[in-house]
Amino acid sequence: MTPILTALLCLGLSVGSRDSVQAGTLPKPTIWAEPGSVIPMETSVTLWCKGSLKAQKYVLYKDGYPETWEEQKPLEPKDKAKFPITDMTSVYAGRYHCYYESPTGWSEPSDQLELVVTGMHSKPSLSVLPSPIVPSGGNVTLQCGSWRGFNRFILMREVEGQPSWTRDSQRAPSGEFQALFPVGPVIPSLMWTFRCHGFYSNTPQVWSLPSDPLELLVSGVLGKPSLLTQQGPVVTSGQNLTLQCLSDVSYDRFALFKEGTSDLLQLHGRQTQAGFSGADFSLSPVKSSRGGQYTCYGGHNLSSQWSAPSDPLDILVTGQLSYTPSLRVHPGPTVAPGENVTLLCQSLSNVDTFLLSKDGAADASLRLRSKYRAGKYEAEFSMSPVTPAHGGTYRCYGSIKTSPYLLSYPSVPVEILVSGSFGHHGPPPTMSSPTAAPAQGPSWYLYVLIGASVAFILMLCLLILLLVRQQRRGKCRKSTGDADPEPKDRGLQDSSRPAAVAQEETLYAAVQDSWPEDGVKLDHWNTQDEDPQVVTYAQVSHSVSSLKWVLATPLSSLSGGLQDSEDRQAEEDRWMDSQATASDAPPDVTYAQLNHLTLRQKTSASSPSQSEEPPAEPSVYAALAIH
Repeated sequence: MTPILTALLCLGLSVGSRDSVQAGTLPKPTIWAEPGSVIPMETSVTLWCKGSLKAQKYVLYKDGYPETWEEQKPLEPKDKAKFPITDMTSVYAGRYHCYYESPTGWSEPSDQLELVVTGMHSKPSLSVLPSPIVPSGGNVTLQCGSWRGFNRFILMREVEGQPSWTRDSQRAPSGEFQALFPVGPVIPSLMWTFRCHGFYSNTPQVWSLPSDPLELLVSGVLGKPSLLTQQGPVVTSGQNLTLQCLSDVSYDRFALFKEGTSDLLQLHGRQTQAGFSGADFSLSPVKSSRGGQYTCYGGHNLSSQWSAPSDPLDILVTGQLSYTPSLRVHPGPTVAPGENVTLLCQSLSNVDTFLLSKDGAADASLRLRSKYRAGKYEAEFSMSPVTPAHGGTYRCYGSIKTSPYLLSYPSVPVEILVSGSFGHHGPPPTMSSPTAAPAQGPSWYLYVLIGASVAFILMLCLLILLLVRQQRRGKCRKSTGDADPEPKDRGLQDSSRPAAVAQEETLYAAVQDSWPEDGVKLDHWNTQDEDPQVVTYAQVSHSVSSLKWVLATPLSSLSGGLQDSEDRQAEEDRWMDSQATASDAPPDVTYAQLNHLTLRQKTSASSPSQSEEPPAEPSVYAALAIH
């Protein structure tokens, strides 16, 4: 019996000593952990206990252990003590409280400190329903899940001093353990970044690794950016792909979101020389998981305020289905503006939706549900009416409803040529229903016939014009020949004169003849050794309105017929006398250029009867311009 009594006595003393410490009357100390109470595995942490300046020692207790966990002397100025942990493991995880002892007794126990170690299990996943893009004042649901069978999940917000939320897990039909956390209302003035952990109920301070951070974007506060790609919306597997998010607002960061996922890829914004801000999101190399609908947002640092979403951009990955559809165009690949064109896409394989794309088009392609006819799946894409913007190269693809962004191999390309388009690019084609009305515009061959007729008429008019011009030229030559036969006849006459002598002279004379009766002045310039052509320039002033007759005689004829010259001079005097009294009005001035052909006189042996014949009169022709 003695050993039992001894043991009971020792136990009573121990309990009494513990109760006396906990039953102190001094103010309770404060306990905290640096750098925090949630510590990753294998990192250091320090627990601090702060009490009175009269404290002589500090003790640390851990729940589940009957004895003092650790005891430390106070640090100057004796109002606190520290308890370092250099390598955090699951052994140190738990709840702690501390006391201090002074000359007057023990203090009250401090509040509990829960020290958690993380990284002991694999991380769970964190997603948001329906989307991480939340309008101001909206509500969302965060879902934390894992396949490890955690009993509980805890959701933590990455803001100092914010509380955490703990939920029991539920097993989903897929077999995954999940917990749902409703969040809201979401306001732009706060940051909304979350992580979650999983743990087992028997070790509540031993957590898994943290999930990837999830940030909620409060959208619609700022102006929306633009999302585009240089490669086009239809890409092939393995191809390089970059999505550009651009805005005229100077954003510090940009986010890219894929519809149907909780993925939110963020990049720092860059400023361009044109005053734009933007970010390039690389999705290279392209694989099947890249197919989907994307939007982008712009935001500022240290703020949850984000822009309105950009217009959605579909990324379609080809070659993911094993079949290749066919593409035909009716009535033909060459059409005129105003006609109707139908492109028929067909496949023997099961197709839910056909897609028609145009090379170089930046917008989304046209889609139509397939119809099963005569053992084939098909869809008719009608363009009505055709404009120059419809010209280009087209391809069609097939897809299934479970994966609408994964396409078959492309069909053989079909090029549509719109007559008169000359490479014009306009708005994208408009799709109408497959049962479009027949073409109402003129047929293409009618346009060809009209063009050929117009060309023929133009050529005919040009030919007639040339013929008329040629005929006028012929008439001018004929009239010139009829009006000037004298040089030839005179040559014959001169050659028949016995007294004629062959001579050539060029006469430039400055002879001034004054006829007082009618005021005629003739100026002549004479040179003996010049070209054998006589040119006489005359200024004729007369009182009548028109000159009826002018006769100029070359001086070279004086040597051959003085008598003829005297007769002609008498005749001229009589005509001038008849014109002297015609009018007293101011005289008109006529300028005339008289070109005398060289007179050639040849001597020939003739009979005396011929020599007695009077010589023929020389002929002079003048071109008069009356001003």
